[in-house]
Amino acid sequence: MIRTLSATLSGAAALAAAASMAVMPARAADKPATNAATAGTLGTAATAAGACPASLNFKFPRLQDEAPQNLCQYAGKVVLVVNTASYCGFTPQYEGLEQLYAKYRERGLVVLGFPSNDFSQEPGSEKEISDFCYNTYGVKFPMLGKTHVRGGEANPMYALLAKETGTAPKWNFYKYLIDRNGQVVGSYDSRTKPDDKQLVGRIEQLLGAR
Repeated sequence: MIRTLSATLSGAAALAAAASMAVMPARAADKPATNAATAGTLGTAATAAGACPASLNFKFPRLQDEAPQNLCQYAGKVVLVVNTASYCGFTPQYEGLEQLYAKYRERGLVVLGFPSNDFSQEPGSEKEISDFCYNTYGVKFPMLGKTHVRGGEANPMYALLAKETGTAPKWNFYKYLIDRNGQVVGSYDSRTKPDDKQLVGRIEQLLGAR
């Protein structure tokens, strides 16, 4: 059900992709801040070239209707990737994630939700998950189809995220942050709420890096 696109990077886009190859630490705070001027230059060049960074060069079905979604559509944005579940102590974070998305989407933030039963707390069908997200928390940020996010069955995007950060999700609502150039800049554990000052501060910094 999950399909991948092979990365097709060339020219100026390769500069952006090269920055994403190093293994990153588990916490965004552990990584030195990206130079804003450099990030802006690379991001603009990659966008102009119509390139898709390796971190987003994937296709997944949309949760509510299984329509194929090419994540390359989010190239040039700041992306927060979250594995979700409906029956978890952290499930109320849906509300904060939606508020974060609503506040910063016009500035270039997108939240991508990946429902997963890898921790045995998302047993429902995709329709049940979709209805729950919308009816309970008013979720409007993009939600992709139910998937695996860790171990040998992890979908290709999560395999890449784990490789880039050196850490796979340890529980539901684990978070990865991708900058405008497609570089995976850090990860945040499940206890980091969407309104966490460190997380929000880093997002604002990346949104301003144009």
